[in-house]
Formats: sequence, structure tokens, C-alpha cells
Amino acid sequence: MSSRRQFLRVAAAGAGAMLVAPRIAFARVVTERRFVFIIQRGAADGLNIVVPYAEPAYATLRGALAIDPASAHRLDGSFALHPALTQMAAMYANREALFVHAVASPYRDRSHFDGQNVLETGGASPYQVKDGWLNRLAGLLPAARETAIAFAPTVPMALRGAAAVASYAPSGLPQPPDDLLMRVSQLYDDDAQLRPLWESAMTARGLASNAGARQDPASVGKLAAGFLARDDGPRIAMIETGGWDTHSAQNARLANQLKALDTLLAALRDGMGAAWSNTTVLVATEFGRTAAANGTEGTDHGTASVAMVLGGAVAGGRLVADWPGLASRDLYEGRDLKPTASLDALIAGAAGEALGLDPQRTARVLFGRTGGVKPLTGIVRS
Repeated sequence: MSSRRQFLRVAAAGAGAMLVAPRIAFARVVTERRFVFIIQRGAADGLNIVVPYAEPAYATLRGALAIDPASAHRLDGSFALHPALTQMAAMYANREALFVHAVASPYRDRSHFDGQNVLETGGASPYQVKDGWLNRLAGLLPAARETAIAFAPTVPMALRGAAAVASYAPSGLPQPPDDLLMRVSQLYDDDAQLRPLWESAMTARGLASNAGARQDPASVGKLAAGFLARDDGPRIAMIETGGWDTHSAQNARLANQLKALDTLLAALRDGMGAAWSNTTVLVATEFGRTAAANGTEGTDHGTASVAMVLGGAVAGGRLVADWPGLASRDLYEGRDLKPTASLDALIAGAAGEALGLDPQRTARVLFGRTGGVKPLTGIVRS
């Protein structure tokens, strides 16, 4: 039986959720590398995130939505980063960030649910594949424990599958008294099935440290870093962000979204400490938005967007783009940024290199059902 002192050492760490019991077993993983996938649900507008300010048609198509390059963070002579992304600009300057523009999954329609399913499963069409590519990635790691975690109330599609994963989300309920937790612990001491689950929940509660129940971006980044930075923590994580569907009042809404993402990434970087040098973060969305503004100061569902790869392990300080142009003849179906880069190829290359796996094998396991995917390599420092 565990002693009261041993139990309270964990419980006193404070924050977390007694009612959220992620299945996390703590043992050393056979890699020091970390890979984090951040999904932007709602179709993020890549043209106003990484701005093609030198493109002649950009200002004409966007009108009042066009980002003023004088206020943006210039990446080179053609592209600039949205003004809200100050920390990301610093990572770029420090060669810890790169951007892949005009990128898309194989999906070519404009349904959020279908597009997110294709992005998360790695299929060629919606609901073709029943498990997630991030789960298949976890299955490639030589570990006899849960190596992946989702910072969400439920496990997202990308992490569902045969490999054991965990999910964690702090609760907004009042914190239970330590005496109550101690008594529940004693009840489970002789239960072979419930005791390991309870111990995992209490360990996760302690790992959450003082992040509390707040869901602000800084707290989420700090929470994720608290798990990932540990020697016995998970090595794959997924963080969900929403609110990227900007049909109206886009400028203010997108600025707020990007500021939140920037804050989350900075908190993750700062919280990782020395482990940041072994970390790769991929940020991607299900599809982009129209090249032209609509009549409600926003943009509608499009096709290609921009993906971001950040981290201390990233060979950054560059932008990767086979730029298709924004002239009418260059647009996909006459309305969208045309895809010239494969998001599947980027995922396979970034994830494989991030975790020290063979990118070709990673591509076959993650996207083998969709035909030949040639991974985009050189993303992570060797």
C-alpha cells in the first residue's frame, strides 16, 4: 500500500483533473526526439499568414484584407509573416522555423469535416482510412508504452488506432481535497484493474504542475511542455486549435488567432528547456481559403494554404515554395491558391526525420494507402 506521504507528494503538485484519467504509463522511451502536431481546424488563410506581398495580384484580390508589408515580418524579397507572429518571426530569424507554401492534402473539395478526416487519417478521400497517421507514426517507435498524447478531452482522429495513446485536458471543476484523494487511493489499492488507471491519473495530475484549468494559449503550451520535456514523458503530441473559419471580419479574427498560436508556441518552446533542441512542431490546416476577399470582409473555403514547421531540431530560416502565382489563369478552379506541394509528403518527411525514422518507410506506413508519396526531406537537422 502506498503511504500517505508518497501519495500527497504527487497530489500536492496541484493542477489537473481527477475525472480525466489518461492512460499514461511512465517509463523511459527509446528516443530523445519529440514531434508535435498542431491542427488548425477551420481552414486557415495561408495567404494572410505567410503573405506574398510581391505578388502583383495579391493586393488587388484581397483589397482591404491585404496585409501591409510595412507592418509584417519580412522573410525574403517576396514573402512576409503576419504582424501578430512576433515569436515565430524570432524563431525564423534563429533558423528554427520554416514555411511550406501552396501546400495541400489530396482533398480537393471544401467540407471541413471531410477535409479534416483526410488530413488526420492520411487517406486519399474522406473516411477511406479508419485510423490516424499520427497513431501509425507512434506504432513505428520501439516503445512498450504509450508514446503519444493528445491535449484534448478526447483522442482526435489523427491519434486513433492500434497504438496505445493518452489524452489529457484539465478540468474546470473545483479541486478535490487531498483527504478525499487519499481515501479513493486506498480504495483502489487492492484493485488490479483500477489501481493502475488511478495511479496514471494522479501522475498526470502531478505532471500538469500549476497549469490549472486555464485554457489560454500560454497555459496550453506550458502544459504540453511539462509532459514532453520529461525523460519519461511522451514523445508524440497533438494539440487542437479551432476558430480558423474566417468568412467575415477576417482581419481582426485572424490576428487574434495568430497571436494565440504564437503565444502557445512560445510557451511550448520556453517550457521545453534543453529538450527544445530535439523538438519538431508541425502546424497544418485542412485546406486554405479563397484568393479573393468576399463581400463580408472575409474569405471563403479554398484549397492550398501554408504549413509551418518549427523547433530547435528544424533546419529553418527558409521558405519552401513552388509558387504558382495568383493571376486568374494560375488559380485553382479560378478561385483558390493552386496546390504545388503535398502536405502528405511534408508530414512524412518532417515526422520521419523528427523521430530519427527512415522517411521512405515513414511515408509507406503513414500514406501507403494513397499511392506513392515521396517524402519532403531536409526538414530536420541531421
